[in-house]
Amino acid sequence: MSRIAVVDHGAGNLVSIAQGLARAGANVDVVTRPADIGDAAGIVLPGVGTTGAAMERLTDADFVAPLQEWPRPLLGICVGLQLFFEHSEEDGTDALGLIDGRVGKLESAPLLPHIGWNDVALSADPIFAGIEAGSTFYFVHSYAVVPEDPDVIIATTDYGESFVAAARSGSRVGVQFHPERSGAAGLQILSNFVAECERSRDAA
Repeated sequence: MSRIAVVDHGAGNLVSIAQGLARAGANVDVVTRPADIGDAAGIVLPGVGTTGAAMERLTDADFVAPLQEWPRPLLGICVGLQLFFEHSEEDGTDALGLIDGRVGKLESAPLLPHIGWNDVALSADPIFAGIEAGSTFYFVHSYAVVPEDPDVIIATTDYGESFVAAARSGSRVGVQFHPERSGAAGLQILSNFVAECERSRDAA
């Protein structure tokens, strides 16, 4: 059973995420300091709220460099995905810089925050293995990532405009929606991440 570290930076839906990962077969540890990551096979970076508040807490807890240097699978959820990028326009915050690009407001959205279920156009990325095309996922946000390289985009959806629903760069993969609130399809996302962690651990 893979050990997955869920970073508690004060802005995550930790109980639901931990329960979902456990149902997906992971041994889950919620960690509050980098030393607690230890021999984890993967890390989940959750988040609700703003990138600025999340970055402040990650910085105060000395998580920034360990996350930037993490070589194994890393899953970002909602704000966790936004933290992968260089800069957020939400509050003028520099983020982790794991993927080139920015976080911008959904300017054409009919109502913000965007709250609800959306059909998502999925690529053949392993994080979506076993999920039917056009499956729906639950979103709560007002901002979305804008990568410099379109090749990192692995899923899109529409809410007044097309925006990025998921992105990947190597072992770093993030989703704008909340898999822990997205029923069977969301649980499959978490199961696929656990499987990716197991493959990475076995290959080490």
